[in-house]
Amino acid sequence: MTFAGLFVPLSHARAQEAFQTSVRNAILVDVGTESVLFEKAADELQAPASLAKLMTLAVVFEEMRQGRLAADQEVVISQDAWRRGGAPSRTSSMYVAVNSRVKVQDLIRGAIIQSGNDASIALAEAISGTEANFVPLLTRRARDLGLTRSVFRNATGLPDPEQRSTARELAKIADHIIRTYPEQYRIYGEREFTWNNIRQQNRNPLLGTYTGADGLKTGYIEEAGFNLAGSAVQNGQRLIVIVMGARSLQERSNEARKLLDWGFRSFELRELFSEGEVLESVNVFGGAASKVPVTANRLVRLLLPRGQSDRVSAQIVYRGPIRAPIAAGTEVGKLRVLRGSQLALEIPVYAAESVEVGTLTQRAMQGALELASGWLRTGLSRP
Repeated sequence: MTFAGLFVPLSHARAQEAFQTSVRNAILVDVGTESVLFEKAADELQAPASLAKLMTLAVVFEEMRQGRLAADQEVVISQDAWRRGGAPSRTSSMYVAVNSRVKVQDLIRGAIIQSGNDASIALAEAISGTEANFVPLLTRRARDLGLTRSVFRNATGLPDPEQRSTARELAKIADHIIRTYPEQYRIYGEREFTWNNIRQQNRNPLLGTYTGADGLKTGYIEEAGFNLAGSAVQNGQRLIVIVMGARSLQERSNEARKLLDWGFRSFELRELFSEGEVLESVNVFGGAASKVPVTANRLVRLLLPRGQSDRVSAQIVYRGPIRAPIAAGTEVGKLRVLRGSQLALEIPVYAAESVEVGTLTQRAMQGALELASGWLRTGLSRP
């Protein structure tokens, strides 16, 4: 991994010192700028409990978008879904009857609002035949979304020693759902759902009690503690909060609220790079040019804490040198922006211009340089 250094003199506060939380793992993200406003052990792998249903529903929504699953499609409730996730399981349940036929749109509400394990298993079966066949699809989809560490072993979040995720990656799933499936996301804000004459309230404690809250999910198993994925909008700004490992329902709710309050009141928006601005040049091998300029192809903004001054650093991170030919607009690496030691923002960067394959002489000279100095393999180590 090679780094091209950038330096951005902007104000920032020691965010980790400005706010503390009692929960084991947490992250607070601004959706508009993709800025991480706060994190605590956000990359530790933990049992997600029912927050795993975020990934299940992300797959369900994508299957619907691709036309492979329809909202009014009826699903037969299997013995397995009923036994392991329904009334006999004594876990969170939609209380669907075995062998009954239930529409996908109702199962989605059962999985989201009632956290129904029976509904989640039934949705998995509708897509893949069995929950076991659905599990590889969960992890494949997670990798497609850039989740490199999460491992999913069931559609429900019920205990499994190998099922793990991180606060950061759960926030990425939440962000993906909000951005990609806005119609389906509205279901997360529904306050109650009735099935089989059993009315259940949405388990999210933020709904109706925190201004602008409209999602997402809670979870609990003994190993995980009390987890919550929440989102709220105030004055056009949307935040996502993940708290994991709370010791009680009250702590989970209180800490999520405190994080959201702090995020909404403590930051100001600053521009880092204008749209189309060349950020840096990265090394090229085998090309008519030895470097190619890169750009983020968008306005890059960051939320920075109010009232204190220090510096924000930025790096272009890429596997390099990049081998020619390179077409303009090709993704070649990532822009990482750090507030102190905290990763605040990571977005793709693209080649600002094309680089054709070099002449035999140019390639020979670059090869000789590699033999002489080893520049192809040098670069800062990942911190």
